Amino acid sequence: MVRVSEERFRKMVTEAVDSLPERFGEHIQNVIFVVEREPSDVQREKLRLRGDSLLFGLYEGVPLTRRGSGQTFLLPDKITIFMDALLFVSATVADLQDKIKHTVWHEVAHYFGLSHAQIDALDRRRKENSAS
Repeated sequence: MVRVSEERFRKMVTEAVDSLPERFGEHIQNVIFVVEREPSDVQREKLRLRGDSLLFGLYEGVPLTRRGSGQTFLLPDKITIFMDALLFVSATVADLQDKIKHTVWHEVAHYFGLSHAQIDALDRRRKENSAS
């Protein structure tokens, strides 16, 4: 488990958001990124999380692929990054940075409409390509 201040953690999240490829970043609109220590009781209940479950991030909103052309004036979508879980599973600051970056990417992928299966397939491809 690594320890960093909440301020440093927030900065790392901002850096992860800023590091998203431009072709994706320019299409992210009306989304807020939030850092919380852990999921709220409402979030835990909605996701049916057990007490020992770790949640790194959560996308709440209407994915772009499910929006109709007539949908305007939507509340902002929300991506929450959970600090305690990420600190718990990280061995070093560099490891934490990687996990934050991956979590931000994962939740942004949900914003674009990707399912967990699609995200997992992209992760496998990325790992295979980096091992080559």
